[in-house]
Parts: sequence; C-alpha cells; structure tokens
Amino acid sequence: MSGITYKDSGVNIEAGNESVKRIKKHVQSTFNKSVLTGLGTFGALYDLGDIVKNYKHPVLVQSIDGVGTKLMIANAMGVHTTIGIDMVAHSCNDILCQGAKPITFLDYIATEKVRPEHIEDILKGIAEGCREADVPVIGGEIAELPGIYVSGEYDLAGSVTGVVEKEKIIIGDKIKKGDILIGIASSGLHTNGYSLARKVLFTNKGYTVKTHINELGETLGEALLKPHRNYSKVIHSLMDGSKIEIKGIAHITGGGFIDNIPRILPNNCTAVIKKGSWEILPIFSI
Repeated sequence: MSGITYKDSGVNIEAGNESVKRIKKHVQSTFNKSVLTGLGTFGALYDLGDIVKNYKHPVLVQSIDGVGTKLMIANAMGVHTTIGIDMVAHSCNDILCQGAKPITFLDYIATEKVRPEHIEDILKGIAEGCREADVPVIGGEIAELPGIYVSGEYDLAGSVTGVVEKEKIIIGDKIKKGDILIGIASSGLHTNGYSLARKVLFTNKGYTVKTHINELGETLGEALLKPHRNYSKVIHSLMDGSKIEIKGIAHITGGGFIDNIPRILPNNCTAVIKKGSWEILPIFSI
C-alpha cells in the first residue's frame, strides 16, 4: 500500500475538514447553555441539570429517521437547504406523539463524494429546523463512501432525543368513544410518498421538476420541496396552557391515515374522519 493515499481511494479528508469549517457557525447557532462540547469531540456532552430540576420523573424519548427519496427532488432542483428542515421536523413530530419536547439532535450525512458547499447547505437547513424547534445539534457525522453511493447522491439521517414527564406520556390508551379527532394541515407531502409521487408525476405524466403547474402557482419541484411542518410548539402550547386533555397524537407519515391513526387507537376504537374538514392542497390532485 506504499504511496497510496486516502484521496487516491476516493476519500478526500481535506474536503471533509473544509466541510466542518463551513458548518461550524451553523451548528453553533443552535447551541444552548446545556451543550458542553463543540464540534470535533468523540462524544457530545449535554447537561441534564435543568431537566432534573424541572421534571419530577423525566423519561427520555428517542427517534431516528431520514427524508427518503425527497432527496432526489432536492438533487434534481440543486436545492439542498430545505431537506435538513424536513429531517428535523419529521423527527420532532415523531417524539411529539408521546408528548415529548426535543432536547438534542444528531445528524448523519453519507455521500459518494464530499462537496463542502452541499454539506454546508444541508446543515443550514438542519440548523434552521433546530432553531425553530429550540433543539441544539450536539453532534453529527459526514461519511464519504465511494462505491456505495453513485455520483452525486447522498443520504441523510437524524436522531432526536426528547423528554416527557412520566405521568404525561401520551400513548393513546385513554382514547374512548366520543373523543374528538382534530387534524392539523400539512404543507404538502412532507417527507413521505415521494417514490409514488415520482412514479405518477414524472414517469406516468411526463412532468419534470421544472414544469410550471398553474394550479400550484409554481414549479412542481418547488411544490414538492415544501418543508415538512414541525408541530411541536403549537401542540405543546396546547398541552401546557390548556385544560384540553390530548389523549393521542398520530404523525401522518408513510401509510397515511390508514396506517398511522390505528397505531394510537385502543383495540375497541375506530376513527371517523370527515374528509371535507380541510381543503385538499392542489399538490394532491394534479
């Protein structure tokens, strides 16, 4: 192996270091006083002092997810600043279903070739999503994996840790006949259904991301890249300042209503949905 370098094998350490320099300010913009370490440590430290002080019996809630083939839309558009928002929102909404507030976030970016400008754009979105959710990015990984991903491709994953008071955990076991089901509008497809959408819109109908759709008032790519909404703050404002008891929360992701709502229902319950309650967004009808 004499004379063979990492760069010769397709791994550019200099590009990785440049990426870290570029993302530093974005990551640090999410920090709070509980974050005890910066970029570059082997492990991220987070002080639980405030949680111990403010919770009687804190329970950690964790989730990990990605953004699926929405990444292919981002690549086709050359826009990498919004998918990080998607990843944070999706993860925070998942732990919201147990009543948890996010306290830390970790990210993982894997790619065939590290392009510092793309990495920075991705982290801009992650940082924006984390600032919106008041959750710090305490660590992450950038993996350059030649031979696994094809040229220009990358994948994302994000892991969120949240906390909930044990007596306030929401699991749906208190749901009963007569309870009211309330839906909160989405911004579009969020981060699910993109494989089906690409098949219908691009393969079957022959559209591209640059096709302007009059009903949308924008290009198809712009509509498909609409960021996933983060419902954490609005739901927690209801839970913290309202006498309304929230007995169950379903994050409508892959599988839609049919697969996700039953996940929170007791065995003796079904849900009745009034489909006309919300105006259907044009993206679902084209």
